[in-house]
Amino acid sequence: MADNQSSSDLEKIEALIKNSIVCRLGINHGKIPYVVPLSFGYRDNTLYFHSRPKGKKLNLLKDGPNVCFEFDRVTEVIEAKNPCSWDMKYQSVIGTGKVEFIEKMEDKIKALKVIISQYTDRQMKIPEAQVKTTIVFQLAIDNMAFKQNSA
Repeated sequence: MADNQSSSDLEKIEALIKNSIVCRLGINHGKIPYVVPLSFGYRDNTLYFHSRPKGKKLNLLKDGPNVCFEFDRVTEVIEAKNPCSWDMKYQSVIGTGKVEFIEKMEDKIKALKVIISQYTDRQMKIPEAQVKTTIVFQLAIDNMAFKQNSA
């Protein structure tokens, strides 16, 4: 891929997502966007998130479920004598979709397991009492694109 090019190559997109630790979720907040970094899970063109039961993020998502998201990986900052010539090697995925809240206990547990699998291969039992008090939501992805600058 040439420098600073974008692509819809699913293999590259999923590789970057798999190796990411944080997903940045962009939520509509009137005329000012609200971006929040979240832990996440990804499977079958869907992102999964969890949250405490109250907060600004949840209120905004309930009012406007259409969101954008972003992942990135910076590999190198390239210095130059001219400060306007500095560059950066990076990869990113940017996309849009719609958030839906997950209500059924068994679906919440499945989604939480997807989130856990993003960070570990260990199998863990999720206490139902905590699942009941955890908000779980999914983002059905409408589109996403991979971009990289190989400098």
